[in-house]
Amino acid sequence: MMRPNQGVLGQQSLFRRASQVGQVSSWVSLSTHSPTPDGKTHLATLDLPLERDVFLRTLVRHLSGALEEVVGLQEAAGFISIVGQRMGDEINEAYKAALEAPMLDRDQVRDVCIDLKSRIQGDFHVISEDEEKIVFGNRRCPFGEKVVNRAALCMMTSNVFGTVAAQNLGYGKVVLEETLAKGDPGCRVVLYLSRSAAERDGAEGREYFRS
Repeated sequence: MMRPNQGVLGQQSLFRRASQVGQVSSWVSLSTHSPTPDGKTHLATLDLPLERDVFLRTLVRHLSGALEEVVGLQEAAGFISIVGQRMGDEINEAYKAALEAPMLDRDQVRDVCIDLKSRIQGDFHVISEDEEKIVFGNRRCPFGEKVVNRAALCMMTSNVFGTVAAQNLGYGKVVLEETLAKGDPGCRVVLYLSRSAAERDGAEGREYFRS
């Protein structure tokens, strides 16, 4: 039988472990400041790397790092995949509504993948394509430097691309051949539109089907 405080102690242990993940240097940089006549410094004049985008990217980095530390990379990727799936569904519906299209065709799926990344400051482009697959390259991650050593965050790309492809074309399989998160110079992401092609190539990735 669980003792009354066992669950609390377990949570405290989890929090201690999570707090050790993704340690970063101090937020504060006092390289510039403007003292007032009374010798005090206006907080608004401090040179701090704090604004909404950096704060949110840092938050996501620490959340994913805590998950990886506590439950492992595979389980963390699974949790993030759930979020990615929901975002993929929302993004898909948003683009269909904007394009006034009940379904996106193959070219639109490709263009949506590139456009959505561009809008969140990624730099995806097409390396090659044929009827069975599209190979994307990427030079800049929307998470910026916060993605380094956070491979689980790549599941956001996998799930969004895979979900958009599957919901419109019936099938998608995403293979993350190279990623900035793992220290590669860029990302190389293969989106298979044919199950037979994926099986023929022996591609290891995540499959997505129309719901």
